[in-house]
Amino acid sequence: MNEELKGILEKFAASGWGLIAEPAAAWLEGRGDREHLIAAIEQANRECGSCGCELDPLYRRALALQDAL
Repeated sequence: MNEELKGILEKFAASGWGLIAEPAAAWLEGRGDREHLIAAIEQANRECGSCGCELDPLYRRALALQDAL
């Protein structure tokens, strides 16, 4: 995994939003499922991807980098 993607997942894990925090933390701990993580990022982007928070651009960037997962 590249460092940029790792940093994004760390932000997701620290966000406190269960939808994205739990799958990101599991992935970082080596116990995550790639498809579950991608689905969570896609759902987070749909639900919150334009609210104006700091995570908005990170959803799209993580999806662009998903091949590195």
